[in-house]
Amino acid sequence: MYLADEHRYDAMQYRRSGNSGLKLSAIGLGFWHNFGSVDPFDNQRAIVHTAFDAGITYFDLANNYGPEPGSAETNFGRIMARDMRPYRDEMVITSKAGYLMWPGPYGEWGSRKNIIASANQSLKRLQLDYVDIFYSHRPDPNTPLEETALALDQLVRQGKALYIGISNYDPQQTKAIKAIFDDLHTPYIVHQSRYSLFDRHIDRNGLLQTLADEQTGLVTFSPLAQGLLTDRYLNGIPADSRAHKSTSPFLHEDNVEHTLSTVKALNELAQQRGQSLAQMAIAWLLHQPVVSCVLVGASRPSQLQDNLKAFANTDFSTDEINQINALLAKMPQA
Repeated sequence: MYLADEHRYDAMQYRRSGNSGLKLSAIGLGFWHNFGSVDPFDNQRAIVHTAFDAGITYFDLANNYGPEPGSAETNFGRIMARDMRPYRDEMVITSKAGYLMWPGPYGEWGSRKNIIASANQSLKRLQLDYVDIFYSHRPDPNTPLEETALALDQLVRQGKALYIGISNYDPQQTKAIKAIFDDLHTPYIVHQSRYSLFDRHIDRNGLLQTLADEQTGLVTFSPLAQGLLTDRYLNGIPADSRAHKSTSPFLHEDNVEHTLSTVKALNELAQQRGQSLAQMAIAWLLHQPVVSCVLVGASRPSQLQDNLKAFANTDFSTDEINQINALLAKMPQA
């Protein structure tokens, strides 16, 4: 029988999501990879236990996470029923709808039909009565924003979600749907976006400033740029890595040499700070005031424990920030 560490809240940081009353653990556990039907269940349990024992309260899922799609939620539901049920009120559990989940015209995007059906399916897989945050996973170019917003608002009014989030919306879409949520008095509190040292598109397109202006929290994913911001690539790109198969501009044949030299230079700076490259990359995100939570994945408990050491140093001197910006200035744009 699992018993949580009684000191689990001693070291973790908790940050309010925007101007809401909800605090998120500054590092959250993402279930995009390593929690599907193809992954060992006992290892999944061990990672979840390690996360919760370290004070992680934010657990990020979506309807299509796996592989196979839906299996991450199914496995997490099994873990909840077997181990975590006594701790439900200490956890922030999320799900999302928007990407392809089932065949036919209703299995993706942002219609009321898809969102309501997807939420009901997710709750069954998760073995929960409600999720803490339900996200629109991506904007739908063919459905009015009002329809998507009203469907999300309905989930709150039905008690199936406590808060609402959006993900992968650009600044204009974000402002537009927030105005609808404001009129409806929907508890929209968070935006989830890809963000890292190597992917600062939300700096360039204005989303980061939009969220700051609107007092909306930011949850970031892919903080390590598919592993590029780790020590795994200091000596080249392994043929069996996800990064090797990626279409990232960093790994285009014209950019690989410069990318790897940048990784090495960043790693040297991290070592001067007493951190691994991955820890510094996570710390850099935690240094951003608008960031409420950084999502990390893990293939084993020890990997998660290593990432949590980022908390040891989340301060950056002006010189360090200038060095980082200079190194990244010549990088290709993600």
